[in-house]
Amino acid sequence: MLAEVAVKRDIIVIDEEACTGCGECIPNCPEGALQIIDDKCRLVSDLLCDGLGACVGHCPEDAMRVEKREAEPYDERKVMTEQIIPKGPNLIRAHLEHLKEHGQTTFLEQALQVLKERGMENPLERQQPGEVACACHAMKSGSFASAAEESGGAELRGARPSQLGQWPIQLHLVSPLAPYFKKRDVLLAADCTAFSAGDFHKDFLAGKSLIIACPKLDSNKEIYLDKLTALMDQSEINTLTVLIMEVPCCSGLLMLAKKAAEQARRKVPIKKVVLSIRGEVLEESWV
Repeated sequence: MLAEVAVKRDIIVIDEEACTGCGECIPNCPEGALQIIDDKCRLVSDLLCDGLGACVGHCPEDAMRVEKREAEPYDERKVMTEQIIPKGPNLIRAHLEHLKEHGQTTFLEQALQVLKERGMENPLERQQPGEVACACHAMKSGSFASAAEESGGAELRGARPSQLGQWPIQLHLVSPLAPYFKKRDVLLAADCTAFSAGDFHKDFLAGKSLIIACPKLDSNKEIYLDKLTALMDQSEINTLTVLIMEVPCCSGLLMLAKKAAEQARRKVPIKKVVLSIRGEVLEESWV
């Protein structure tokens, strides 16, 4: 807990106008004080921010900086009323969960008291057992019955042929000038999608050339932008389907595709498909 005197303290400041919600900074915050909420990076709890700025160098939009200022002793009531509540229910819930997970029971009680005084419900009480909620780095782990289990354990019989028509497939490894991309429809899929969607090959891959990538864990992603732009301009691909998961950090893959489209000379239609963690299509649209 902070000392009961004002001190000079380094604090991370986020420019919400410049922030694109790519999530690059999230895994580089060792304290877990950052989250993507409503498509923007938020400092969920400055209580846990050490101000060292490990996240700043990983922001591709220069939307983060370290600011030194006089910091009052941490005041949970003030944080709730001035920083958390005005930004909406998603951030309220994330902040409460953050306090709970880090054992800050006193501050959690103060936060809940503020909600009670304002006649607002406690969002933690709405969470049902087994519900998957947003956590510091992406989404909380959870288990659920598979589709086969829900259907009574019916076995999937017969081999379904693979729709993969080229190798390699990882974005770092592929050449954008490879002949199997020339004037083709291309599927850019987040790594996890193939494991989530039971009929990935039939529903998404058939008739397309494939590229896979992880917008959160892959390194040297600046080369991805150049490769996607080359696919559009030099390989003259017909369409680009971006298949991502519902977790916030996955949206970075779509943002890369959009940036490539903006700097490409050719106009290439881009389709966004968002899957739930159970493989259901939550959203499908041209962007």
